[in-house]
Amino acid sequence: MNLEIVTTKRLYQEIGIELQNRMSSGQYRVGDRLPPERNIAEELGVSRSVVREAIIMLELQGFVEVLKGSGVYILQLPGETSADKESSTDQKSTDVGPFELLQARQVIESQIASFAANNVTKNDIFRLRHSLDEERKSLETGKSDYDGDRSFHFIIAEASQNSVLSDMIKELWRRREQSPMWQQLHTRITNHAYRYKWLDDHEKILLALQKCSPDGAREAMWQHIENVKQTLFELSDVDDPEFDGFLFR
Repeated sequence: MNLEIVTTKRLYQEIGIELQNRMSSGQYRVGDRLPPERNIAEELGVSRSVVREAIIMLELQGFVEVLKGSGVYILQLPGETSADKESSTDQKSTDVGPFELLQARQVIESQIASFAANNVTKNDIFRLRHSLDEERKSLETGKSDYDGDRSFHFIIAEASQNSVLSDMIKELWRRREQSPMWQQLHTRITNHAYRYKWLDDHEKILLALQKCSPDGAREAMWQHIENVKQTLFELSDVDDPEFDGFLFR
């Protein structure tokens, strides 16, 4: 099921365009460091996650360079190369910001987990256990795929016994896997030990489903994706440590 999603300009794109305008106006020059994310977020009245997504957009377009532990630096100004006109069309891209996507999954999947707790079967529980075993083996052998993780979430959606909900989850994961922004975010993350935390989260979700507890399943799934958001945000931070602040408003 390929859901047609009609979008207006996304918030991270608006922030990215505002930063481009500041570059074009002479406020920033090549080699300058952008203000810390926290400062930009406070000035423009958005969350740091939106600013992070805007920076990723500018990074993909070649306007900025991200240096871990140092900050974001201007590589070139809008209009300096012939490729800029083509890159500016990316503003119309349907790519979803990685944290925006996670927030959508948090809302939708927590409710699906709650619904699944009322419909889950013994076979579903068996499949979920097998999926966790495969996920654990993958991590222990150093594989970098997310097959077990994806399978776990798909099985929960299927356990709802509602094909529309199942299709929605598959579409969200498809958008994640085809997202240049999601891939760019992960280039900043070199230590993947955090993925072991997801196993513990998945165990808690499975336990709630075994108990046929809608509230427990909803809360466990919500907290799991919250942990994913917070961890990925923290690990992908590039600002000078002296500027570290709150993660999400």
